[in-house]
Amino acid sequence: MTETWDPNGAGVLRLPSGRLVRGRALRRPLPPDGPSPTYAVYLLGKQPPEVPWETHWLRWPDFRLPADRARAVELLTEAWRRTPADRVELACGGGRGRTGTALACLAVLDGVPPEGAVDFVRRHYDRHAVETPWQRRYVRRFAA
Repeated sequence: MTETWDPNGAGVLRLPSGRLVRGRALRRPLPPDGPSPTYAVYLLGKQPPEVPWETHWLRWPDFRLPADRARAVELLTEAWRRTPADRVELACGGGRGRTGTALACLAVLDGVPPEGAVDFVRRHYDRHAVETPWQRRYVRRFAA
């Protein structure tokens, strides 16, 4: 079993169950004083660079929604399932819109009502998370 994230680490969201997941902006370097992820889902319009940990790429253009909604449910559900044993990271370019939306979907999987998941992520991760009306609507309609 892998050691999970430090709950006080930068960008680490504690879900209601106690599971930890890190959100991050890929435009910024990895924090120098913390561990690397062991599993990541990168939410980008183009393929991300190679990294030494297990990753999946979900095609998700900036300010938009996932190109393949079924694949999004599959990858986000897998990320949520892995949080107890792995250091799971969700990341996009800026770490707010797509990442915040994906984190809100994990909150829904963790039991947060869909209509409250965006507020949960804004309170506990980034007050600017989930940037567009269609991203908010996506979270309200998210179901695994």
